[in-house]
Amino acid sequence: MGVEQLMPAIAGMTWQHLVMIGVGLILIYLAIAKNYEPTLLLPMGFGAILVNIPLSSALTQIDPATGEAVEGVLNIFFNAGIATEIFPLLIFIAIGAMIDFTPLFRNPSLLLFGAAAQLGIFLTMMLAALLGYDIREAASIGIIGAADGPTSIVVASRFAPNLLGPISVAAYSYMALVPIIQPPVIRLLTSRKERLIRMTGNNNKKISKKALIAFPIVITIAAGIIAPSSLALIGFLMFGNLIRECGVLNKLSLAAQNELSSLVTILLGITIASTMTAERFIRVDTLIIIALGLFAFVFDTFGGVIFAKFLNLFRKEGNKINPMVGACGISAFPMSARVIHQMGQKEDPYNYLLMPAISANVGGQIGSVVAGGIILTLVPLLA
Repeated sequence: MGVEQLMPAIAGMTWQHLVMIGVGLILIYLAIAKNYEPTLLLPMGFGAILVNIPLSSALTQIDPATGEAVEGVLNIFFNAGIATEIFPLLIFIAIGAMIDFTPLFRNPSLLLFGAAAQLGIFLTMMLAALLGYDIREAASIGIIGAADGPTSIVVASRFAPNLLGPISVAAYSYMALVPIIQPPVIRLLTSRKERLIRMTGNNNKKISKKALIAFPIVITIAAGIIAPSSLALIGFLMFGNLIRECGVLNKLSLAAQNELSSLVTILLGITIASTMTAERFIRVDTLIIIALGLFAFVFDTFGGVIFAKFLNLFRKEGNKINPMVGACGISAFPMSARVIHQMGQKEDPYNYLLMPAISANVGGQIGSVVAGGIILTLVPLLA
């Protein structure tokens, strides 16, 4: 008997498979050793190993005896959870249940940064189109700049399922690398004097329970009227928040924040890996997409910081915005807020930027979902 009969997996192994297994090991290392988004990078890394061993039963294979396809479990999960968008939408319920909009009510003007920090999405879309991607693929690549994994998955699965693997990996990897990506960009765009600005807000202002309950309902209706295609995204996010704020579903709110979030995150991470096969991943396209994703993140940060500097031109001394807070307009919640707070503390240990940073970061969560909805609405009209 030859090697092909005894160990067909080894006989079918190529250098591309070995590279992808190495990518999986790197993701696992980053998750465990560096604590970078471990809940997602670890399942994605392990899944990448599963699908890059030739003839893996985790993927659909042809039975040599019958010639019929035997469905792999990851393909079943993908068709049931990703292709139907169920997994990302369930994650939105969990995220909504985790978000407290109270800081945003106390600093409503900071909601604007949730729009300004989406600049990278649209610049990246244009750049991707210039590089030869069609409008649907360009939109799917640009949405990496939303810094919102579920939104990236929904847009990519609808417009460019062939690019879902590298887009998902780029989106979640860069979210995990926010503490590395944002600080040098912010330092480049701001002076030390600007980074020392203290923000005095209404951090103790009482917010009524009725306002917190009405907010997710009003946002859902408004988003639905402006961009009906965004309703699945924004609606599930706001539904999760309504469960949190209504006060009569505390058990469901805790279940959404814990059990639902944990279970769906595991399934989402390992299912995304079904697209990380060597045949799909080891291509020049993948490197270009990862580079464009970094471009999107950098210009999201750029948009938020520059917008804050622009607003300060019209604000009086003592009422200025620390430009670093503008960078929190991305959706990487609450990582970006923590990064900006820590940067402020390094400049001045008595400067507490956490609350305004959280406000802008919550605005970024809303902004990214609305941006995704707008793209889902407009791109089919342009295609």
